[in-house]
Amino acid sequence: MPALLGWAAGLAVNYLADVLPGLRRLGRPACPRCGTDYTPGRYLALQACAQCGRPRSVRAWIVQFFIPAASLYVWLNVPHMGYGLGLLVLAYFSLVFVIDFEHRLILHPTSLAGAIIGLIAGFASHGWAATLLGGLGGLAIMLAFYYLGTLVSRLRASRMRAAGQPADDEEALGAGDVILAGILGLVLGWPLIWFSLLLGILLGGLIGLFVMALMLLSKRYQENVLMVFMPYGPFFIVSTAFILFLPNWISAVVPK
Repeated sequence: MPALLGWAAGLAVNYLADVLPGLRRLGRPACPRCGTDYTPGRYLALQACAQCGRPRSVRAWIVQFFIPAASLYVWLNVPHMGYGLGLLVLAYFSLVFVIDFEHRLILHPTSLAGAIIGLIAGFASHGWAATLLGGLGGLAIMLAFYYLGTLVSRLRASRMRAAGQPADDEEALGAGDVILAGILGLVLGWPLIWFSLLLGILLGGLIGLFVMALMLLSKRYQENVLMVFMPYGPFFIVSTAFILFLPNWISAVVPK
């Protein structure tokens, strides 16, 4: 049963990740190369496009096998919120991760659904008080970082203009990241949300340093190394998932 439920959750995540960024609503998924609509059978079977032969994305296959495996793990290691809510939260995290990673978007429909899921999961795990305090704490902490990121973006745009390059509207953090932090705060409650955000920032910083090092080693990208922004939502989701579904990992890595 957990494998079948996980497979269905993976199909739902892939479907929503395919249609929501472009349509902003539910609709028929289409081939990203030629725009031909998939038939339901071909889409569910992860088959290539019938018109141009373009195979399904690597992401579709990763999601379709990762979520059933994670569902089995949650079934064997049931969190405080229970298996059903745990799988729902896992699927929501996966959807936001994929969309933000691929499109740098945190959509309003997913944020609204996340707020509802977060309230229910938070209440089931730690009650109303910790849930609401966690949501407010996540919003407040990330709002402070949002304004700091706005300042960094302005300095970046000024530098680009000084170098004779056209300035863009890239942001270190967006309003969607602030809302996501509030949703994660609802799920985790207070005070765990501040630790999750700190862990996500550290994780993003480590990955960012790695990417910068690779760019510095490449002569082609050396001049643009400080001009690249990464989405931070996936890092916050990973850190929150660690705390929710791997609660004993700290004791395993921190020396006694």
